[in-house]
This record gives sequence, structure tokens and C-alpha cells, in this order.
Amino acid sequence: MRLVFGLVLVIGVGLASFAVYMAKDYIGAYQAELANERAARESMVPTVEVVVVNKALRYGELITEEDVRTVRWPEDAVPEGTFASLEGVFPHGSEKLRKALRALEKGEALMLVKVTEPGQDAGVSSRLTKGMRAYAIRVDVATGVSGFLRPGDRVDVYWSGSVDSDDRRNQEVTQLIESGVKLIAIDQIADQDDNAPTIARTVTVEATPIQVAALAQAQNTGRLSLSLLGADDVAFVDEVVINQNDLLGIETEQVVEVQQQKVCTIRTRRGSEIIETPIPCTN
Repeated sequence: MRLVFGLVLVIGVGLASFAVYMAKDYIGAYQAELANERAARESMVPTVEVVVVNKALRYGELITEEDVRTVRWPEDAVPEGTFASLEGVFPHGSEKLRKALRALEKGEALMLVKVTEPGQDAGVSSRLTKGMRAYAIRVDVATGVSGFLRPGDRVDVYWSGSVDSDDRRNQEVTQLIESGVKLIAIDQIADQDDNAPTIARTVTVEATPIQVAALAQAQNTGRLSLSLLGADDVAFVDEVVINQNDLLGIETEQVVEVQQQKVCTIRTRRGSEIIETPIPCTN
């Protein structure tokens, strides 16, 4: 009997020890999982909803509700000008849809600068900054940088013509008249993603009303040539004027008239000799 009791006691102690071990292991695993969850919550990045496109869109293509969706985007990495909801993209429903002003890839955030206003066409007028005007300049293969111009590029505009002034008599002069002017269209193409070389006949630039007046006067009185600026280059602000003498290195000397001083004398004859004696002039 005592043997049975001792055996039961030993088994009970063993089971109790095993239960304590299992409970300790379970509690340890639970605490580790809880710590991991707390660490994950601390490192979690806050997000907001942003509208993205479901498929690739080309320039001028209509944007419908089937083409976009909302996703969670890191709050501190949201691009400026994005849409937070579909209502912002389609304020008038399907009656007035927006069009793409640039090529959009699948999953790209939809931004105000890449789409038109609701119901607006993706033409030149949609690209003009407020207060700016569009002006067309006639070009050819030489003055248009051999077809390397694209909408969105910036150019310097040079005027070449004959100047008739006090210091330049009927002399050919080339002068920088506008610097860093933005191109918004090449012929009838306003797509910035069109990379095919084009020998343009006209380029349309974005300019202020004063700049438009200057360009119109220059185009009617001489020849305009364009010079392409680099993508990271800044506009040239100094005066640039080259004439024929500057081009050939010819230096002109200015003739200065020197007024001769008046000298008064008295002539005295002594025999066959005439003597002149200087005296102060009275007149």
C-alpha cells in the first residue's frame, strides 16, 4: 500500500513539474511575441490614401473610374499634388473626365500636374501657367536646333538683324533677347513623351505679354534663332551682343578732333627780313 502511495506521489510531482515547465515555456513565448508586436507597432509607418492608376496611360487619354484606385501610401512620402480620394479626381462624375497630360505607368500616383482639369482638353491651353501666353516662333532645321527640341525644353532666343545707330551704321548684330523660355509645343505636338526627332516649322513658347511683344517685334524685324539649354542649366541673365567687328576681331579707332589754339603775331619788316612777334589775341 505504501509502495502504491509513493508511486502515485512520485508521478504527481513529475506531472506538476512538467506542467510548470510547459506553463513557463508558454508564458515565455507569449511575452516574446508580445514584445515583437510592440516593436512592430513602434516601427509602423503612418499611411494615407492616395489615388494611383491601374494601367499605363498615354498623353491625351481619358481617365475613367476603372483606370484608378486608392492605396495606402507612407504619409511622409506622399508627392505634392496627389489626390486623396476618387471624388477629387471625378468631382463631376463621368460627365467631365480628366485627360492625361503625360505618360503614366501602372501604379503611379495621379498628380494635378499630370492631368487636365475636369472636362478640359489636353491641348496647349492646359499647359499654360496662369498669367502666361503662348507665342509661335518660325524655325527651320538650323534655327530649330536640328529637330532636337521637345515640349518642356527651355531655350535662349537670339535676334539677328541690321542696326542703324550713332555707333553702329547699318551693321549686322546678333543679340540675346530672351533666356530660359519654356517650349510647350513643337508644331502641333504638345506631348512631352514624344521622343521622335522632328524638323519643326514652328515652336510655341510660354511667355509673359511683355515677352510676347518683344518676340513679335524681333520676329518682324530680323531673324530668330534658338539655343537649347541643358536640363540642369540656369537661364543666362547677362547682356550678349555680337556684331561683325566683334566676330572678326576688328578694332575701330575713334577719331577725336583737336581744336588748335589761336596764335596772334605782329609782323615787322627790317630790310628784306620779316620778323613775327607773338602778342596776346584780343578777339
